[in-house]
Amino acid sequence: MGTKKIKEKYDNKPTTDILNKADELGLTKENLIEMYQTMVEIRHFEEMATKLYALGKVHGTMHLSIGQEGVAIGTGTVMRDTDYLINHHRGHGHFIASDADVNKMMAEFLGKETGFCHGRGGSMHIADISANNLGANGIVGGGMELAPGVGIAIQMKKTDQVALVIFGDGAANEGIFHESLNMSAIWKLPVVYLCENNHYGMSAAVEKVSAKVPFTHRAESYGIPAYFIDGNDALAVVEFMQKAVNHARSGLGPVFLEVETYRWMGHSKSDRNLYRTKEEIEMWKKKDPIKRFENLLLEANLIDKTQIEEIDKKMEKVIEKAVEFAENSPEPDVKNLTEWVYA
Repeated sequence: MGTKKIKEKYDNKPTTDILNKADELGLTKENLIEMYQTMVEIRHFEEMATKLYALGKVHGTMHLSIGQEGVAIGTGTVMRDTDYLINHHRGHGHFIASDADVNKMMAEFLGKETGFCHGRGGSMHIADISANNLGANGIVGGGMELAPGVGIAIQMKKTDQVALVIFGDGAANEGIFHESLNMSAIWKLPVVYLCENNHYGMSAAVEKVSAKVPFTHRAESYGIPAYFIDGNDALAVVEFMQKAVNHARSGLGPVFLEVETYRWMGHSKSDRNLYRTKEEIEMWKKKDPIKRFENLLLEANLIDKTQIEEIDKKMEKVIEKAVEFAENSPEPDVKNLTEWVYA
């Protein structure tokens, strides 16, 4: 049984003319090509990660977001360096789209001292406090309890920063979802809530475990502006992220974005995909956000086939160099095992 359409109509119109849409959003040709290149980089990073896992070089498990790159680049394009990112455990793409160093990311994956968290965070807990990336969270919905705190801190400091908290559809059924949205709404906190609805919370289909979807209805019940958009349309994500961030940055309170997308891979590396069909996965692969963006660039003559191949090879090389950096990095010293565990 395939995934059902959550809603008949998105709040966005599909991007068909990339030049006009880019002009509306204040994006240049260079911005568009950079967005495409970053999406390709994210795809290569995660494909390499799964190869390294198969070779036994990545410890623990990991949760890949292959097929969801449109959401990552859409958020990363809009957020400022001074804004805060509170990520979830399927968030490698978001981290890369926020200009994270892929060498340090790969080192963290391989548990090396040169990683962002000195090899202690691994795939699920990468953070870079110096860049206001407050970390991925292995607890489902765990980031939502941090978001109001960050929002209050921003209010107290009287800055124009924004906190972006990202979570999946499974987390939207946690109690903290309601507590967090309610608190942010009451105090008009500068928080943007972004729900990546990829149709499955682990193996549970969203329409089977949620009484009403999309989840935008829940946010609206707290008086929070809410939008349901096509997450595989990268420029649609940019458009509504701009609306959300501008609203929050202006002191008007939180905004809720629900982006419909799909993960091609299993929930984690132990997932045998028994709850969905190969036909369903293939159907969503035809909606590949990278290929969709690529086709728009080609139609607008902003790029050609040769440049596409060059970008692909370039990003493949970047990731290969990241692996080389990670494998040549030292292992953490057991003498420092408890460092960075307690404040």
